[in-house]
Amino acid sequence: MPTRRLAAATAAAAVSVLGLMPAATAQAETGATTGKAGAVVLRTDLDVSLLNKTVTAPLAVALNDVQAPATASKTALTATLDGVDGGRPFNVLRADVATARAAADKQRAEGYSNLVNARVSVPGLAAVPLITVEQVTSKAVCAAGKRPTADSNLLGSVSVLGRKATLSTGGTTTVDVPALGQVRLDLSRTSTTSRTAAATALNLKVSVNPLKLNVSEVEGQVTLARATCEAPVAAAVEPSPSVGSKTTPEPKPEHLAETGGSSATPYLVGGGALLLAAGGGAVVLARRRRAGARGDAA
Repeated sequence: MPTRRLAAATAAAAVSVLGLMPAATAQAETGATTGKAGAVVLRTDLDVSLLNKTVTAPLAVALNDVQAPATASKTALTATLDGVDGGRPFNVLRADVATARAAADKQRAEGYSNLVNARVSVPGLAAVPLITVEQVTSKAVCAAGKRPTADSNLLGSVSVLGRKATLSTGGTTTVDVPALGQVRLDLSRTSTTSRTAAATALNLKVSVNPLKLNVSEVEGQVTLARATCEAPVAAAVEPSPSVGSKTTPEPKPEHLAETGGSSATPYLVGGGALLLAAGGGAVVLARRRRAGARGDAA
């Protein structure tokens, strides 16, 4: 009988020691947010004045302007404005290729725009294009947890008000044509932050007054091939309610760490295992002794 009591006491002590171990904490993921992206091949913000400013009209055109989180793309090749050319439709842009694409999900957001063999015109200069370009592209990529990137490229030649222009990457170029006007161009403008990116292939500041006759004046800005993005927020891991012993914890000694553990934890675990083994051995020994006593009695 004493041996049986010893075994029971040993097993109970082992369970008590293991109960001192900190409870396991499960981890749960919170939902990630979807990113954002946008692209446009042409955007104008111009003021057009006709006949010595007796007639004024804003020239606001956006061609293939797309936004995401849902995937979107457009490929229209012309942008037309009504009411500024004697009542006839006026073609602001013509291109062989004009593509804007935007896509976004919970891992990545990307905007992309591309123009090939594009010609931009403004009222009063129907015979002379404001600008012609062989190809310009812009791309902005924002991935969760990564640094956003923005790139713009100019491929081939550029002509402004009928003159071939030599542009400096990342700088400003001014084209001044005495009989027509002045255009300032910014090539490959890009910007990034920790979560956003933007790229513009060409941005033009326009001031046109043919022959200074005030027959047709155009002031404002033109943007070609722009792409933007905003990165999705990565999923965060948050602790869920603790899983383990539900006994009320006793006050922690001041020297223990905030996590509830200490340097003695490995020794407690090892001691518990030894006590379990000792308890099991005591039970086996008691059973053997009882079996031997019955044999002798027989």
